[in-house]
Amino acid sequence: MPIQYINFNGAIVPEDMSILTADSRAFRYGDGLFETMLWKDGDIRFLDFHVERLQESMKMLYFEDFEQFDTYFIRQKIEELARKNNMLGQTLRVRFIVFRSGGGLYGPDSNKPSYLIQIARKAESFRDKKLGLIIDVYNEYKKPYSELSKIKSNNALIYVMAGLYRKKYAFDEVLILNQQGNLCEALSSNIFVYYDKVLYTPALSEGCIAGVMRRVIMDIAQAEGIEVVEAEIKPEILKVADEIFCTNAVEGVQWVMGYKQKRYFNKISRIFQERLKSWSYEEEV
Repeated sequence: MPIQYINFNGAIVPEDMSILTADSRAFRYGDGLFETMLWKDGDIRFLDFHVERLQESMKMLYFEDFEQFDTYFIRQKIEELARKNNMLGQTLRVRFIVFRSGGGLYGPDSNKPSYLIQIARKAESFRDKKLGLIIDVYNEYKKPYSELSKIKSNNALIYVMAGLYRKKYAFDEVLILNQQGNLCEALSSNIFVYYDKVLYTPALSEGCIAGVMRRVIMDIAQAEGIEVVEAEIKPEILKVADEIFCTNAVEGVQWVMGYKQKRYFNKISRIFQERLKSWSYEEEV
C-alpha cells in the first residue's frame, strides 16, 4: 500500500510519523482551529472565503502571523501535497489545522502558529440525489454560544458526543441544539429549513459555525429570489417544514428525507444542488 503523506509546518512527512509531543497545546487544550475544504479541478473551491474565515478566527484567538495563511500559501501547500501523494487531478477532502506552538499551561508561552495539512480522495456520491438523509435531534448535551462559537475550533466534545449518538442509533445526521434549546447546526453541517416559501437558517448569534457553504447558499438564494431569514429556530419546526437540507464545503447540499415519521420534499434543495455545480463569484456576484 503506498505511503500517505501529510504536511507538518512545511515538511512533507509520512502520515504515521510521530509529530506531536505530550506538551503539544493541540493535544492538551485543543488550542487551535481548522478548515475543511474541497480541492476540485485543480483548486480549492471558494478559497477566498476559507482564507477570510481562517484569518479572522486566528486573529480572534490572538495568533501571530495569521497573514501568512493567504490564498497563495494555502493553494501552493495543498497542490504540493497532492502532487506528492499522486492525487493531482482528483477531487480531495482537505483538512488544514492550525494550532498554537510552544508550551505553557492555560497561558501559552507563544502565540506562533503551527500547521498540519491532511488530504484524502473524495468518492463521488449520488446518495443526496436519490435518497435523502434520515436525521434526529441530539439533545443530551447542548452547545453553548458566544462569539467563539462560530469558529471551527479543535475543541469538539459536543460533536464527539453527537457523533456517538448518531452512530449508536444509525442516523445519517443529527441536529445539535444550543443552550436555549434552539436549532444550532448539524453534526458536520449548517442547516436550512424551508417553510411557507421562506428559507430559514440559524443566525450566527445562535451559536452555529460560520460555514463557507452556508454563506454561498445564502448568496445563491438571493440570486434565485428565495427569501432567507437568519433566525432563532425552535426544533418544533421540523414537524411542519416543507424541506430541510444540510450544507458544508465538502459535500455541498444534502437534502433531508425524514425526521421521525415526517417526510420532506427536495425541490428547493435540488435548485441549490444544480446551481452550485457552476456557481462562480467571478460571474455571478
